Amino acid sequence: MSKLGLWVVAAIAVFTLLYLVYLAATFEAPTGTTTVIVPATTLQPLAEPAPVITPTLPQTRLQPLEEPPAVAAAPVIEAAPVEVAAPVAEELPSELVELPSLNDSDGFVLEGLRALQNGAALISVLADEQLIRGIVVFVDNISRGDFPQTSLPYKRIGQEMSVRNIDANLFVMEANAHERFNQLIDTFVAVDTVQAMILYRTLQPLFQQAYAEIGSRNVNFDDTLRSAINAVLRSPNVEGPYQLVKPSVMFLYADASIENMEEMQKQLIRIGPQNTEKLKAKLRQFAEQL
Repeated sequence: MSKLGLWVVAAIAVFTLLYLVYLAATFEAPTGTTTVIVPATTLQPLAEPAPVITPTLPQTRLQPLEEPPAVAAAPVIEAAPVEVAAPVAEELPSELVELPSLNDSDGFVLEGLRALQNGAALISVLADEQLIRGIVVFVDNISRGDFPQTSLPYKRIGQEMSVRNIDANLFVMEANAHERFNQLIDTFVAVDTVQAMILYRTLQPLFQQAYAEIGSRNVNFDDTLRSAINAVLRSPNVEGPYQLVKPSVMFLYADASIENMEEMQKQLIRIGPQNTEKLKAKLRQFAEQL
């Protein structure tokens, strides 16, 4: 390049530099431009999505969780057992039996007894007439600790109690004296408990009528029957041998603690410990059914 050209380039460069210096010297920048304009106004639109998010959070559609009250309605199903029980109650009248009068009830009672397991054997040891009245009187006495001497609901034991003389005034009950009650006790305990209770429930109005005849109009015969059973079950077991005296026609226990016991308890001693245990076991079964 010629010297003239170099001088021209240099002159242009100097001129340009001076122009830039002039611009820099005369430029008036607005106050606070760099801090106010950039962050304050232009970044606000970016925060606009936040309002969109916040309203949606409380409106999260979890409301179906409030539907469990519909599930809570399920306990209404518990009413079903009550509805099922109603037809059973309606069927009960169809099972009612027309009962005879109390005076004419023996044939009806015997017919029911024959249908029981071992019923024929039971009839053979029972009294021939007025069975319901006899049973009511017997149960009423037993419930009070007594033992009736007449109107027993079963046939009397014909065999006398066997005793052995110790001297002219003192006797002892023989061990085989209890055996005379074996047939009566064995026949009674052989009866089916459930069948017997069904028959009793059928005849219960007649038992209640007979109970009213002896002055117990306001007492349920079921309660008296329970009392009689409990009286037997509570009776103590007394070990032998049993010494006797006979001041008149009847034997008495020489031991005053035995003689002063209730008549029902002394009768249990007469039938013997083995028969007493059999009787108590059977009566416990009846008590569970009452």
